[in-house]
Amino acid sequence: MDILFADALKLRRPDAFNIMVKPAGPVCNLNCTYCYYLEKKKLYPGKSDFRLPEDLLEKFIKEYIGAQQVPVVTFTWQGGEPTLNGLDYFKKVIELQKRYSAGKTIENAFQTNGTRLNNDWCKFFKDNNILVGISIDGEEHNHDHYRKTNSGAPTFKMAMKGIELLHKHKVEFNTLSCVNSYNAGYASETYRFLKRIGSGFIQFLPVVERIDCNSEPGKLSILSPLSGGNGSVAEWSVGSKEFGKFLITIFNEWVRSDVARYYVQIFDTTLANYTGEMPGLCVFSETCGDALVMEHNGDLFSCDHYVFPEYFLGNITDTPMIDLVKSQRQFDFGTDKRNKLPRYCLQCDVRYACHGECPKHRFISTPDGQQGLNYLCEGYKMFFHHVEPFMQYMSKELKNKRPPANVMNWIKNRENQAVRPVMPERNDPCICGSGKKFKNCCAGKPLFMP
Repeated sequence: MDILFADALKLRRPDAFNIMVKPAGPVCNLNCTYCYYLEKKKLYPGKSDFRLPEDLLEKFIKEYIGAQQVPVVTFTWQGGEPTLNGLDYFKKVIELQKRYSAGKTIENAFQTNGTRLNNDWCKFFKDNNILVGISIDGEEHNHDHYRKTNSGAPTFKMAMKGIELLHKHKVEFNTLSCVNSYNAGYASETYRFLKRIGSGFIQFLPVVERIDCNSEPGKLSILSPLSGGNGSVAEWSVGSKEFGKFLITIFNEWVRSDVARYYVQIFDTTLANYTGEMPGLCVFSETCGDALVMEHNGDLFSCDHYVFPEYFLGNITDTPMIDLVKSQRQFDFGTDKRNKLPRYCLQCDVRYACHGECPKHRFISTPDGQQGLNYLCEGYKMFFHHVEPFMQYMSKELKNKRPPANVMNWIKNRENQAVRPVMPERNDPCICGSGKKFKNCCAGKPLFMP
C-alpha cells in the first residue's frame, strides 16, 4: 500500500517521542478499584521485585536523550507509584540525566497519588524543577469512593496532605482526575474543588474498561483492545452521555469565568483542533504512536493503555530503543488510529475535534452495524456540538491576534441582550399554556436558559 503524504511526513520528521517509564512497574501502595495497571503483575509471573535496576535505568536515560532530535527532552515517571523506589533512586536519575544531557534541556514530569510525599520529596521536586501530577478525583466522597488502600481505607486525607506540602515548598503541580460512574454526577463540585486546591492545569480522564468475567486465575481480567466487542463494561466505567454532561457542565462555568485563568486540557485541545493546530493530546490527534511505555525490565509497549502481549515491541536490552520506536509495527499502530475509523466517523461533523478518540474505546457498533465506534461517541458529540459557537469565537480572536479570553465578555454582552420573559403574577394564567395558575404550575422553575 502506498504511504499517505501525511505518513511520509511523519516518517521524515525529527525524532521526538515520549516514553512513559514505570520505574516501580505495576506496584502501588494503593488499590484503586478502577486501576487498569495493577494487574500487569500477571505479565511477569513469579516476580516480586519490580524496581527498574540502575544499570538499565542508565541505559534508558542515555539512549532516550540520544535518540531525541529536539533541544528539550522530557522524562515522564509513572506507576504504579514511583515514589516506592525511594528518593535516592530519583537523585540518581537527575545525576544520570546531567551526565548524558549533551547540551539538551532536561525536564521531568512525575505522576503520583501524593500519599507518600514528605518535605524531602517536595524539596527535591522544587530544587530540580520537576512538574508533579497529582491523581485526585474531587471532594472526599468522590475521591474515596474508588481510591482506597490495600486494606480498603480511604486515601483523600493523605493525598491532601501531599498537596499541602507541595504548596508549602512552592512545587508546580497539576491534577489528573479520573471520571468514573460515581463522580460523573458531581461535575461542578469537582471543578470548583480542583480550583480551590490550586490546580492551574486540570486533566480529566474517562474511566472505561471492559472485563472478562471468565478470565482464568493468573490471566489478565481487563480485556485487550483486540478483543473487539467482547466482555462487559466494568461497573466503575463512566457512561457516554454522563461523560458528555460532565464536560458540558464544567465548560459552561469555565468559558464564562475562567478562560486563561485555569487550563482544562480537553478545552485547550478542542480549541487547538478547531484552529487547525496540533492538539498536543494523542487521543484527539489524527494519528498516534509517539507516546510509548517502558516497564521495569526494559519491555517497550505501544502505549500505556496497551500493555498487553499483543502490543509488545521488544526490550531495550536486546534492541536499540530508537529501532523499536521507529519500527513498522509501531508506525502502523499510530496510523491505524486514522485508517481504521468506521464510515460513521469519517462522515461525522465533529471528526475534526475527536478523530475517533482513543482506539482503546472503539468497541461498540455504529448505527449501521459496523464495528469500531468509540464507546464515548455520544457524549463527545454532545460536548463538541455544545462548545462549537464558543470555539468559533475564540478561534477568530486567535486569528486576529487577540486573546481568546475575550469570549467571557462576548458571552456577557450576548446574554445581557437576551429578551427576558415577563414574570407573571401568582394568580395569572401560567405562561406555559397549561391552563393552570402560575403559582400551581411553573412558579419556581427557570423561565429561561442562562
